Amino acid sequence: MDLIQKPLLAALNNRRTDPPPIWLMRQAGRYLPEYRSMRAGAGSFLDLCLDPAKAAIVTLQPISRFGFDAAILFSDILVIPHALGQKVDFETGIGPTTVPVRNGSDLAKLSTERVHDLLCPVYETLERAAHGMPDDVALIGFAGAPWTVATYMVEGGTSRDHAATRAWALGAPEDFERLIDMLVEVTAEFLIRQVGAGAEALQIFDSWAGALPAHAFARYSLAPIREIAARVKRACPQVPVIAFPRGVPLQLPGFASAGEIDAVSIDHATDPRWVAERIQPSVAVQGNLDPALLLTGGAEMIRAAREIVETFSGGAHVFNLGHGVLPATPVEHVRDLVQAVRGE
Repeated sequence: MDLIQKPLLAALNNRRTDPPPIWLMRQAGRYLPEYRSMRAGAGSFLDLCLDPAKAAIVTLQPISRFGFDAAILFSDILVIPHALGQKVDFETGIGPTTVPVRNGSDLAKLSTERVHDLLCPVYETLERAAHGMPDDVALIGFAGAPWTVATYMVEGGTSRDHAATRAWALGAPEDFERLIDMLVEVTAEFLIRQVGAGAEALQIFDSWAGALPAHAFARYSLAPIREIAARVKRACPQVPVIAFPRGVPLQLPGFASAGEIDAVSIDHATDPRWVAERIQPSVAVQGNLDPALLLTGGAEMIRAAREIVETFSGGAHVFNLGHGVLPATPVEHVRDLVQAVRGE
């Protein structure tokens, strides 16, 4: 199939489609019984991410079950710190943990020399998934934005206030920018190689963009994402790039006006009507059902989903959530959502 005929790629090339294509962040994950079965025998979560045979199967599981318009690579944004030499673990009931990097001396212990050798399993996962894809389904690669990845590297894991990261960024900006620059370089090449392995679209997740003070936002979120997207576009001009800066609705116009970015994904706290007026005329929009509505399901979920589809019906739209699928979500609710979006 001509790539532009794939519904997701048509939308990301700023073409209106009816119905809109649908995929969900974290669509391959703990809410699926087939995923839980695979995860139980895979060792650690990082082991699963770096096992191409298993990770490719997980990537395709939601396609087999729900018929989404896109599969997204099963991996994690912290494979990059792992490849740089930082110790990364995923602890049950706690989440990701790292040995913190908090100054120039810690930064000097990281190395870019073997990054792509260590990331070869990710590229192989994409190659395997690409071979198993239906003709009309697109394959999405992804990476974390430098700011968000840096927060995990500096805080030692998930943080409520990202105080250590903000203190380093604002108190010793020259050292912190060395970390951001390293992440820009590695992430751009990581995404370019994902395209070489079969990815047809790319998403950059800045999940903790909302932790940045307004005066530092352009410096540590928008500018690094734009630079990564520009490098990708120079190497792969035909591949659309989606930016997902979560928690910063007032900053979305900066992404929409960036020529390197083809679509902006919006969180569920952002008013779709404002986005339809201010953002959608410039770029495709992705989003933005509240994952809690998918968790609860029923008539309210269907009503909200149809309202989102209607709100964005005047332009290019990819239906998605405002964040990832919650682990306790019943699979039946996902099936109902897909049918509602497609008018079935």
